[in-house]
Amino acid sequence: MSTANEASSGPSAGPSAQPAPTGPTAGYRSVFRVREFRPVFAAHLMSVLGIVVAEIALTVLVFRTTGSPLMSALTFALGFLPYALGGTLLAGIADRRPARRVLVGCDLVCAACAAAMVLPGTPVAGLLVLRCAMAFVAPLFQGTRNASLADILGPGDAFVLGRSLMRMVAQSAQLIGFGLGGLLLTVLAPRAAIALTAAGFLCSALLLRFGTRARPARAAADRTSPLAGLRAVLGDRRLRALTLLFWLPPVFVIAPEALLVPYADGIGAGTVALGVMMCALPVGTIAGELWAGSALGPRARSRLVAPLAAAGLLPLLVYAVRPGVVTVLAALLLAGLAHAYTLGLDQWYVDAVPDELRGRAMTLLSTGLMTLQGVGMALAGLAAELLPVHVVVAGAAVLGTAVVLLLLAELRSANRREGGPKNETGPTAK
Repeated sequence: MSTANEASSGPSAGPSAQPAPTGPTAGYRSVFRVREFRPVFAAHLMSVLGIVVAEIALTVLVFRTTGSPLMSALTFALGFLPYALGGTLLAGIADRRPARRVLVGCDLVCAACAAAMVLPGTPVAGLLVLRCAMAFVAPLFQGTRNASLADILGPGDAFVLGRSLMRMVAQSAQLIGFGLGGLLLTVLAPRAAIALTAAGFLCSALLLRFGTRARPARAAADRTSPLAGLRAVLGDRRLRALTLLFWLPPVFVIAPEALLVPYADGIGAGTVALGVMMCALPVGTIAGELWAGSALGPRARSRLVAPLAAAGLLPLLVYAVRPGVVTVLAALLLAGLAHAYTLGLDQWYVDAVPDELRGRAMTLLSTGLMTLQGVGMALAGLAAELLPVHVVVAGAAVLGTAVVLLLLAELRSANRREGGPKNETGPTAK
């Protein structure tokens, strides 16, 4: 996307693309009928797979260069640490600059960083700095892209389905991307695999530049503090409750994933069983989103937000009896299926956020999700130093459920105070 000045050099500027007709039976296919969405989806697929492959290849490269497990682990950690800083400082750009220009610029920055990693003379410190730079701009890219989906698909049900597809690609990348990366490293050197990442980012930039319309920025340029967007989002009672409903449940649901290795070791599960258990939660999440997006209409998804969010962590209570592999698999799959509530929550969120704040809100949403998942992993590990793993996971389920119930009550109260619907927890789906 672009400003009016740039519009003359690209596809003609104009109103947002017509949203796809959606309904209880329209499903995901209707989203792909929107011409602009197809290159956005392809670009997302390329960049996500590229990032996963780069993480594996860079970790292997650093380990082979230094022989240090600590430095290898730090390479992974640097994919998370700059998120909070980048998302907070850069969030305002998502609204004050044309979205297409921001997206293409972020892709080019990542392509340049990956290309610099390929150079044989780049030292380990340089590799880590370049990894930080890629992670620093990632929340801006994600927030801008998510906000621009509402311009491309409209802010209704097509937006919800588009967001769901993006999430499923990211989840699938964790299942497929690591295997693909490992396979590539059997035939390519780590630097050659990273070169493919650079090419992927370049292709993504080209798809976004020539496959999407030029649109002006959503908000006028200003000199407000980088924290102004954070205050605007969290200062509104209703937006704060919605944002926390996105942020806080993953802090607790990440506990069984973070502690899966020591738990599997404690019950005597082998590596095959461990691998299957590691896939259970993301597989359940993808299946839940597919079901909600394909079989349910907007109103049904809206009505399911509260019950699914409230019940989402309850399957993990079975950890209290230290179950075996089959029971753990079932619990993780059920917890993943409950993630279908996010489709209705997406609609509530886009309805509640003012247009001129959408880019900042989406950037901060992505930032908080990534950052707090890292915090959740750390807290789970710390708790497991003091308590048995199964007690930690069961405790996370209890505490997380209480937090979700409090947030739902707060959201209901905020809606009533602002004149919202009385018969639903959140806004009525459009």
